[in-house]
Amino acid sequence: MVPELLIRGQGLGVKRGGRDILKDADLTLEVGKIVTLIGPNGAGKTTLVRTILGLMKPDSGSLQRKPGLRIGYMPQKMHVDPSLPLSVERFLTLGGKPRLALPEVLALTGIEHLHRARLQNLSGGETQRVLLARALLRDPDLLVLDEPVQGVDVRGQAALYDLINDIRHKQGCGVLLVSHDLHLVMANTDTVVCLNQHVCCQGHPEEVTSDPAYLALFGGTLEPQVALYTHHHDHHHDAHGDIVPEDTRPDA
Repeated sequence: MVPELLIRGQGLGVKRGGRDILKDADLTLEVGKIVTLIGPNGAGKTTLVRTILGLMKPDSGSLQRKPGLRIGYMPQKMHVDPSLPLSVERFLTLGGKPRLALPEVLALTGIEHLHRARLQNLSGGETQRVLLARALLRDPDLLVLDEPVQGVDVRGQAALYDLINDIRHKQGCGVLLVSHDLHLVMANTDTVVCLNQHVCCQGHPEEVTSDPAYLALFGGTLEPQVALYTHHHDHHHDAHGDIVPEDTRPDA
């Protein structure tokens, strides 16, 4: 069965001040698929994402979107004034009317116990889960996650990536995941797109990391840092990323 198309950009180009900041870029996003966009700083990742989201009009190329497409966006980070007494529940209920019930979203992201906590008191991993929960409230067809492990320690990164993978299966949504950390490409990614103003190469993570264009861009000095993340589900994590002992899990 051919996956349902969410967005297809072909030959996308953006110019600023007569200079190409994005040139002839192709990107296809489909239901149930995770696409990871990688590249160095200044590669045009933000420009491509803004174009895909419809926030920036391309100077060239075409953009095809599923009619009525719903997108959930998760920013890199969030700053909340320490003097603002804002709880997780209040933060998630601000804005437009959600399509999913709050308890459902809290359960999906594993933060049921944090609904009354103040945002300022959350750890990095907990904060990212709250931002992910907010993106899910619209019951999106497509999740766009900009550096989703920003501010999360190594221990919690695997748990967060596992969560993203679980959500795409449970919700049947597509995922566009943006990263500049080459060594954090996860094995659950269906397609990696390597960008440096244009698409250098794309394909399965193992194919991309051995592609001559990829190696020419990032060089041998970074090669030892590149690893495909593989995580085996022989245990469970809490919202902090800690391993939960078998005898203390709710469903044990």
